[in-house]
Amino acid sequence: MPVKSAGVLLERAARAMGYTAFLAPFAILSQPFNGRPACIHCGFCNGFGCEVAAKSSTAVTMIPQALATGNCELRTGCTVSRINTSDDGRVNEVVYWEEDGTEQAQLAKAVVLCANGAETPRLLFLSASAQHPDGLANSSGMVGRNLMFNGSSNAAGLFPEAINGHKSIATTRVIHDFYSIDPKHGFYGGGGIDSRSLTRGLPMASAMRRGIFSGASWGSDFKRGLAEEFTHTASFNGHCTTLPLSSNNITLDPEVKDKWGRPALRTTFMNHPDDIATMKFFHDISMELLDAAGAIKKVGSYARNGQTGGVHLLGTCRMGDDPATSVVDRFNRAHDVPNLFMVDGSSMVTSGRGQPTVTIMALAFRAADHIIQAARRNEIWRTGTRESRQGMAKVAGVSGFEPETHGLEGRCSIQLSYTPMTRTRH
Repeated sequence: MPVKSAGVLLERAARAMGYTAFLAPFAILSQPFNGRPACIHCGFCNGFGCEVAAKSSTAVTMIPQALATGNCELRTGCTVSRINTSDDGRVNEVVYWEEDGTEQAQLAKAVVLCANGAETPRLLFLSASAQHPDGLANSSGMVGRNLMFNGSSNAAGLFPEAINGHKSIATTRVIHDFYSIDPKHGFYGGGGIDSRSLTRGLPMASAMRRGIFSGASWGSDFKRGLAEEFTHTASFNGHCTTLPLSSNNITLDPEVKDKWGRPALRTTFMNHPDDIATMKFFHDISMELLDAAGAIKKVGSYARNGQTGGVHLLGTCRMGDDPATSVVDRFNRAHDVPNLFMVDGSSMVTSGRGQPTVTIMALAFRAADHIIQAARRNEIWRTGTRESRQGMAKVAGVSGFEPETHGLEGRCSIQLSYTPMTRTRH
């Protein structure tokens, strides 16, 4: 991808300060591939679907390939209510509502839960049973604990020349000189700094900020300031660690219910002091980088009093070798339930230094390989139906599968044959 103007500014500033800005990784096509076109640089990557399918989301990569085999069914608009288990504690069905409210139950020989760091533990709590009184797969008491976001900081600069950061992909350059902050600073942490548009390239979002440099919020001064700020600003953003704390958790709310009558999830979170120190560190470095880049005005912020939310939800079903202190093993398989797998950000034991997506993808491919191998060893079975053919249900809105044990070759070409085993509950 060509470097953006904001990337040039970050690169120039990094060089002046003795740092290294390098090509930011992204999953967007720079040239046609596998029937999909190259990026058209529309500028609406961040928070939106791609109108030409150049952004490599699962919706345009893995899922179409699976559907094309004819052995995969995707059920959209569904909401899972619980995962049921048999008398011996193994998963045997997933109960869910269709979009119109019809309740269904999908029989399954295995379940792969991929609802991320908030809804995954919530569903495990909602699936408590006599065999799992504290929640499914929660004998360790670790389900829902150690919630992590990624820390962040923002430093915005106004420049004399047009930057036009709203064009093209979100970011093209990143600095990782502080991937692990020197312990001499007195706190633990690390991360990176990248360059972006101040408001994700959205004109209305820029207008809603009400003139952060002009100070005007109405009239002709506001319009002039908006025109300048939308085209002449760049943001140097820090993306950094947060520490796992048992006190930061996802639980079920004792009073609030969702539309289906289920307990809503409740989030309890307060950053470790090292998290706040890390965010301040990246804020301060970013402000210095703006000076080095030639900004004529600058403003910055970070969560001085702790974060109130995040988009990366991690750590609530942590991975580990010891069943007493973790929920899943190194292959994302539940310690307590041998035919249950959790493959999302909940298994991560640290928050990483910024974007967890690629790590989650790598773990998913490895978990898939392990599930295939376990099926071949005849370890994936539902109570009373231990045949040579093994079954899976993927809870991502929800599919039930019967994979042939003799046709599971390759990472991305798992052969899945769907057997209808759904029954309607009245």
